[in-house]
Amino acid sequence: MSGAPLLDPHTTPVVGLGAAAPAPVAVDGAADASSTRHRGLGLLVGLAASAAFATSGPFVKPLLEAGWTPGGAIIVRLTIGAVLLAVPTLLVLRRTPGGWRSARENWRWILAFGILGVAAPSTLYFLAVERLPVAVALLVEYTGPLLLIGWSWLRTRRMPRPGVLVGASLAMFGLVAVLDLTGSLALDPVGLMFAAGSAIGNASYFALTARPLTIPPLAMAGLGMVVGAVAVVLIGVSGILAVRMPFVDVTLLDSQVPAWVPLLVVGALPTAVAYGVSVISVRMLGERVASFVGLAEVLFAVLLAWFLLAERPTLAQGLGATAVVAGVAVVRRWADPATAPADRPSTAPRR
Repeated sequence: MSGAPLLDPHTTPVVGLGAAAPAPVAVDGAADASSTRHRGLGLLVGLAASAAFATSGPFVKPLLEAGWTPGGAIIVRLTIGAVLLAVPTLLVLRRTPGGWRSARENWRWILAFGILGVAAPSTLYFLAVERLPVAVALLVEYTGPLLLIGWSWLRTRRMPRPGVLVGASLAMFGLVAVLDLTGSLALDPVGLMFAAGSAIGNASYFALTARPLTIPPLAMAGLGMVVGAVAVVLIGVSGILAVRMPFVDVTLLDSQVPAWVPLLVVGALPTAVAYGVSVISVRMLGERVASFVGLAEVLFAVLLAWFLLAERPTLAQGLGATAVVAGVAVVRRWADPATAPADRPSTAPRR
């Protein structure tokens, strides 16, 4: 991998005293092969997380149409997610040497992740959807990767590589085509403000989960989910966020089902499973690459809408999908080696 050290301490075995040292070329080849497999697995994990995240729309929409408010749906969604992740979180903290200590040491980052990376983007996105077309709200939210590049530029005062800028632009232009934004739109400024806030939350999610913390990734997701659920409940109780959760049947896939059916799906797949798997992906790929892999959520959402809602993608959407995939590949190829997981301090738990 470009920029990888010749002897990577995370992939190179220690040579004992008196043993013959392996040839540098062989070690370098082994390190490159290990890094390639690691990143390939991270890419698959990231795509799985994106597919899980994409299931929320088709199952939340019937609830909102039946009288639920975004606040009510978010509270139930995050609460179910926190409950489902509770047992795995407790197990991994118990079985990891120093797991509880690492959770206590990193409580500030867990709090920030739960509020900025979990509660904020979910809440602000649904509030934006109330005032904006779903496609517009989603597009604004997914400018988060560009915010990461801009923030890295300001923080390091070093311009991103040309390939990163080209890939970012290609991915975002492709995203516009996938969302098929055509015609003139009268956009609500308050809705745009909510959508911009969700974009900041999107960027915060990737930045916080990529930090070299010692806490296990699954524990980070589970504890962050608890913080996020508590945060939205407090906002709802305070009256800032309207909360209505009527006990009604909803229309799902042309059938009448109890409200708990889509709620359970939303709490399990795009919440507990998606957040848990996504945190692992970000640790494996780094924040910048993982954030662009996350763009695949839009592609999966288009496919699910085609399958579940008979919303067939247009030719422009197909071309846009190709552009998004190409943009992700370019960013992955030209991402700054300084942010690559192999060149940063290990994020694995200390054993």
